Amino acid sequence: MNTWLTATAALLTLGLGPCLWVAARGPGHRRLPGANLATTLVAVVFLLLAQGFGRSSYTDMALALAVLGPTGTLVFTRFLGAGPEPASEPEPEPDRPRREDGAAR
Repeated sequence: MNTWLTATAALLTLGLGPCLWVAARGPGHRRLPGANLATTLVAVVFLLLAQGFGRSSYTDMALALAVLGPTGTLVFTRFLGAGPEPASEPEPEPDRPRREDGAAR
């Protein structure tokens, strides 16, 4: 096990765990930074793995994740910013004909 893989293991255990914890709990505006930081950390993990194993394909994966991560954040923000649609007021009921005693039919 070389230094690159040791750094990868440390980053996965010490860095990614808290990010996933934040991304999984609480309201959306509090989960967003955890998800965004987790994406960045995974891209760095791929770069460290590429150096540790000597495989350039991991570098390509890190580059793709670095491009798609902020895009996913923007999509998440778009849907988070929309919020729930306001409930529309119910349509008033049309006047019902009344019986002779005043009660509605």
